[in-house]
Amino acid sequence: MNLRPYSRSRVVQSIALCGAAVLTVGLAACTPRPDGPEPAAQAFLTAFAEQDSEQAADLSDRPDVARQALESAWTSLQAESLDARTTDVDVSGDTATVGYTYEWHLPKNRVWTYSGELQMGRRGGDWAVRWSSTNVHPRLGDRQTMSLRSTAAPRARVNEHSGSDVLVPGVVYRVKFDAAQSGNVIGSAQSLASALVTFDNTLTAQSIAESATAVKGDYLVTRLRSDDYEQVAGVLGAIPGVSVSDEADLVATDRNFAPDLVGQVKKTVIDEVDGKAGWSVVTVNQNGVDTDVLTETAPQTSPSFSISLDRPIQIAAQNAVNARTDQTMMVVIQPSTGDVLAVAQNKAADKDGPVALTGLYPPGSTFKIITAGAAISSGIATPDTMVPCPGRIEIGERSVPNYNEFALGTVPMATAFARSCNTSFAKLASEMQPDALTVAASQYGIGPDYEVVGLPTDSGSVPPADDLVQRTEDGFGQGKVVVSPFGMALAAATIAHGTTPVPRLIAGRETKIDGEHPPISPEMVEGLRGMMRLVVTSGTAERIEDQGEVYGKTGEAEVEGGSHAWFVGYRGDLAFATLVVRGGSSDNAVAVTRDMFAALPEGY
Repeated sequence: MNLRPYSRSRVVQSIALCGAAVLTVGLAACTPRPDGPEPAAQAFLTAFAEQDSEQAADLSDRPDVARQALESAWTSLQAESLDARTTDVDVSGDTATVGYTYEWHLPKNRVWTYSGELQMGRRGGDWAVRWSSTNVHPRLGDRQTMSLRSTAAPRARVNEHSGSDVLVPGVVYRVKFDAAQSGNVIGSAQSLASALVTFDNTLTAQSIAESATAVKGDYLVTRLRSDDYEQVAGVLGAIPGVSVSDEADLVATDRNFAPDLVGQVKKTVIDEVDGKAGWSVVTVNQNGVDTDVLTETAPQTSPSFSISLDRPIQIAAQNAVNARTDQTMMVVIQPSTGDVLAVAQNKAADKDGPVALTGLYPPGSTFKIITAGAAISSGIATPDTMVPCPGRIEIGERSVPNYNEFALGTVPMATAFARSCNTSFAKLASEMQPDALTVAASQYGIGPDYEVVGLPTDSGSVPPADDLVQRTEDGFGQGKVVVSPFGMALAAATIAHGTTPVPRLIAGRETKIDGEHPPISPEMVEGLRGMMRLVVTSGTAERIEDQGEVYGKTGEAEVEGGSHAWFVGYRGDLAFATLVVRGGSSDNAVAVTRDMFAALPEGY
């Protein structure tokens, strides 16, 4: 309720209004002012509430002192309005006390209410306010003033899956450069680039000079963490045209911990990390010293944010991909929750953006997960169904070979899957409906659009294939199908969990899914689990067999200039997809994944 200051007609409640009719022409129609101190007290309160300090002071016995104190109250409280009213009245001869209640409306919707008493006395037969600082507040001394204070709320933190902080409240330093003030743009730009290269190797003297001369005034060169700024503060201070200012910010606790992803999280939550500031009103003596707290409201801290990245997994995955010179990336998802536990890319991959999440690549033989699931769903085959695995097969106008044209003869589909027979799965796909792989892929989470807050994603594309040759090529992961490591990690998580989990990065933020997402059948799940285990125990991923009960599928996708190396699967409640771009043998992707698992702490 927005209470406004009393107007004189509203507040002076004891003055009777004019009667309904004038009894005698020329006679006053209003009743005489009643005796007692309350009308005089209310007149004082009304003038105070209307910020008419002079009039209020004139209603007291010490106008000069009162005027200064009343004006100070409004100024020091930064008050927007005051609701003032009388309460109890106690008369004893020529003295009296009149209770008051003040309701101050202060900046930022702060409301402060308290009660006190006015001391009243007769002055020339009329009642007047006996001035005291307690007429402003019952605990205010005669030589004291009140002051409104604000207490900043601590900023929220951002922590990761295992509980440690990722972003904390801190200070960053804005390094700015004014070309017009430098005197020598090139010289200053060279000095700046040299000082800052340790923290940002993308900065060059040329880029700084060109950007700074293109704007009028200050050009923001970079932001530095406190510890980084301390290393170069002296150098920056000596460069003409350079200025530095600090600002509150969220600061990463580890600059190497998923920096791009943590940066996305920061942009997402930065406007919500400030809590509600606290405030107080204190008394201040004539020497400027605080003497008492009249009211206090504690600050309200905004709850911390939690992100799904898991520090040990992220670090293990990052170290594993960093060991490779080819573009290498890995995504790890928790099947039971959909939490994105790790997104790791090496520097070679970083040049193309967040490709682990959005890059689309042919999946090669890892797509046999989808083809096998579609075969089970449509009743064409089960893991035990005998299928041909010749070294090469002709389907329509397409001749499909196995790797080095190896042949197994007629074997169970599970064996063809474990040994990665292209010919077997090309034949199975050729017998399916045009949209069978499209539907199956969506059952594993590939195809729908996921709007994950703080996380750019693209799961992949599996278009229907009316053309027999395209459908055949799609069946072993070539053709027109493309997927991201994110999409394949979702597929592995689906098999591990039995349903496709909803991916998420920031706890409490809803992920929106656009696109068909039919449930996967138990037969598909159980069939694939057994076949994926065979890949590790007796198939193409035996290298990782020593890392526990791993389920997986390898793949090599032929592309111009070589082939992509894939490994997709899960262990326990960790589903993963690893890609080495033009990495050749899928064994290279298996090796990267093995390095990640081997580096995890016990219990993971």
